[in-house]
Amino acid sequence: MSDPLDALEKSIGSLRRAIRDAATAGDTERAGELRRQLRRAENAWDTLIDTGDPVPPPPLAEPRAVPNAQGSRLPAREHVHRALMLLGTPAAPKLIVSVHEAFFSGELSASKLSSLRRDEERSYRSSPGARPYYLCPALAHDLLSPVRALVTISTWPLEQRIIGPLSQRADYLTGTIGVAETVRSSGDAAAPAAVQLMWRLAATVPDATPRSVSALQSAPDPQRVIEAAKAELEVHADADRATRAEAARRARKSLGDDQQLFGAPLHNVTRLQARRA
Repeated sequence: MSDPLDALEKSIGSLRRAIRDAATAGDTERAGELRRQLRRAENAWDTLIDTGDPVPPPPLAEPRAVPNAQGSRLPAREHVHRALMLLGTPAAPKLIVSVHEAFFSGELSASKLSSLRRDEERSYRSSPGARPYYLCPALAHDLLSPVRALVTISTWPLEQRIIGPLSQRADYLTGTIGVAETVRSSGDAAAPAAVQLMWRLAATVPDATPRSVSALQSAPDPQRVIEAAKAELEVHADADRATRAEAARRARKSLGDDQQLFGAPLHNVTRLQARRA
């Protein structure tokens, strides 16, 4: 088996070359998607260096976002997938729908996500690995049970799919960065709905938005949002990463492949709670 660090470093190098090629070709959408994949690969590398535990490298070629003109022909799971890829984090249905409406075409409702998550698990259990990815719940760091209010992608590393005490804030900031990066990549072509979503997410990030009303009415500054969100993220990142890495170690030792995607069975969680009482 190849060294996990070597595999991650090879992935990082390939992603950087792909970003350069996309930027040279003027494909800003593809470049933005690849940058998000690169950020996840670099986070996985940091986790491996810090903990010494193997972290599966993210795939180099996640299905790319489909241009808006084709969006109405995609199934709902593809709508959810590309919204999650843009955010790069577990997300609640309401945020997924907001991202989809801001950046993509086609219809997607929060109610559709409820049945979709059940369909994804049934599909996996009937034929594991038949699809290139599955939509699955995030996992609670303590009980490794499903956090059904948050949706993730099966191809993401366990660390990325686990939710600890600081994870929701860290993921909020990461998602804000993803939205702002996409707005920045779009330049003057950014849709008003996308800019509004960026401002809404940035509203709780210190120093991300101008203080004066006149400045708020001027052209949006996604770079300011990105820098402010990254500054706050640095405050939480180390502690959050350590919690997620420890939970991922436990999950790999105690859970089967299906449970690492869809969470520990309820009877296991109840038994653990009884032991702790």
